Amino acid sequence: MVFNKARDYAFRLLKFRMRSEEELRQRLKRKKFDQAAIEKVIQHLKEKDFIDDREFARAWVADKIKRPLGIRRIEEELKSKGIDKEIFQEALAKATNNYDEESIIRQLAEKRLQRLKGLDPNKVTSRLYSYLLRRGFSPDIVFDVITQLKFKSG
Repeated sequence: MVFNKARDYAFRLLKFRMRSEEELRQRLKRKKFDQAAIEKVIQHLKEKDFIDDREFARAWVADKIKRPLGIRRIEEELKSKGIDKEIFQEALAKATNNYDEESIIRQLAEKRLQRLKGLDPNKVTSRLYSYLLRRGFSPDIVFDVITQLKFKSG
């Protein structure tokens, strides 16, 4: 009886989007299901291939790179979803074969600069830097790109 309710709740969650094993475990705990029922549901879902952390990580990385977000932010999100470091590093390695972080940062920065026209140059630099860091890009590359853009436009 408890297993069926926990399983049905897990299916409801999975109906909206893929979830990691740890994410489902936490959501089931929040609904006050007992540990034995949670583990039984997780095992059942794994056996039936409804949850797979490798597939979840692969899909998550693919989606987030399209947004585009930086590798650091994607790693943090996957860690928060309970994905094992080895699994998310493997997913990132596969997805970032032709990933050119510098050109992505440059495109985002140039686009953002259009919105910041007319502001004080120091404020523009600060906002641009903060925006790109929040998206999870490498601070060193962000700094280099902003410096190049200032030189180019100045």
